[in-house]
Amino acid sequence: MTRMVLVSACALVDPDGRILLAQRPEGKAMAGLWEFPGGKVEKDERPEETLIRELREELGITVNEACLAPLTFASHTYEDFHLLMPLYVCRRWDGFPSGREKQQIKWVRPNRLRDYPMPAADEPLIPHLMDLVPS
Repeated sequence: MTRMVLVSACALVDPDGRILLAQRPEGKAMAGLWEFPGGKVEKDERPEETLIRELREELGITVNEACLAPLTFASHTYEDFHLLMPLYVCRRWDGFPSGREKQQIKWVRPNRLRDYPMPAADEPLIPHLMDLVPS
């Protein structure tokens, strides 16, 4: 039986229509790949709570749950687990995002997202973001 992992991700969209990507730091699985910020949903935690916690820890920003809009999800089988990842969109937050865990971050136009190597589960999310945020 394949282990199921629930991860919550967020596409932060700035007023210029750019989306924030974070590069997975050295020492983590899939290091060097670019992804939408977020993280593993902990026991007794809802996906929205995970994003609020992870965005504060990883990027130093504060997000109100009402500003998280569900967009789509990814379902992808990796070698040793199956990933289920809801993707939320957020256009409002407090603070200025910065890489708090030694990760690089970059604001990217939707039509340039494919220029950044991503984990296989993230790639199918790109067309949804391109439809939502015109370049």
